[in-house]
Amino acid sequence: MERVISRLEEWIVVIVLSIMSTIAFVNILSRGFANHSFSFAEEITVNLFVALTFVGTAIGVRQYAHLGFTLVYDTANLFVKNIITILVGVLMSLLFVILIYFGIQMLLFQVEMGQKTPALGWPQWMFSMAMPIGAALCLFRTVQATIKEFREQNRKGEQSV
Repeated sequence: MERVISRLEEWIVVIVLSIMSTIAFVNILSRGFANHSFSFAEEITVNLFVALTFVGTAIGVRQYAHLGFTLVYDTANLFVKNIITILVGVLMSLLFVILIYFGIQMLLFQVEMGQKTPALGWPQWMFSMAMPIGAALCLFRTVQATIKEFREQNRKGEQSV
């Protein structure tokens, strides 16, 4: 299951980034040569960038690629490391649960109001799904990384005793 989600995340990033790059490039060529800009280009690229950000964040959590200041963590004993790991995992999970909740509320509001995108007239909720789905991926990866980190540091702690 984890491998399937990893591949799905990677393919989403590849596809979204390819679409964004293609639309932006074609729009630049169109402005330069035909003196005409596609009105939908900004709308699609901005909305796809939101999806790219959330899925990229999930990949970053999976690969421990997030920035952090680890001086306190590195010098702490096993008990304090466990507390820090759990605290960070809980706080990150709380953030993503809040984003899921408000993302769903936003989606429901957009569906209820029949909100459409300005340039294409597509339902706005189609693009807004990126927020709760991306936050759910981030939540999954946060819980996974917290459990993995907790187990690894306790395994190392047992070996050093």
